[in-house]
Amino acid sequence: MIQLKEIAKDNLDEVLALSVAEHQKSFVSTVAASLAQAYVYKDTAFPFGIYAGDKPVGFIMLGYYESRKQYTLWKFLIDKEQQGKGYGKEALKQGIAYLKERFDAKEIFTGVSLGNERAKHLYRSFGFVETGLIEDGMEEMRLCI
Repeated sequence: MIQLKEIAKDNLDEVLALSVAEHQKSFVSTVAASLAQAYVYKDTAFPFGIYAGDKPVGFIMLGYYESRKQYTLWKFLIDKEQQGKGYGKEALKQGIAYLKERFDAKEIFTGVSLGNERAKHLYRSFGFVETGLIEDGMEEMRLCI
């Protein structure tokens, strides 16, 4: 069973140890960099460890982009040893539900690094569509919920 857990003193180190495969590193920020951003944007960033039972398998950070008034899937990764097991799909489903239930979000935006076709395929399977905006090497996608 997959669950999203808040990051605290007792699980910080195990979440920081998560990483993606070498060829994926240009597509996603490290957990440490993401948590630094979450600290700076603490009022609008919502980071979680993704757990399969008691084992950390990934990281997701949701947020609210104030200047655009958009809820976002800001950061998302599944550890290189845990990919291909369906954890990403379930975590994304729970992340979407979190934004919808907690904030009554009607749409969610995300950015996909150009060339990250695997992530784009996953997001499309949930109903995300490209908006046509490409900036800073990222293609914007939107999900209406």
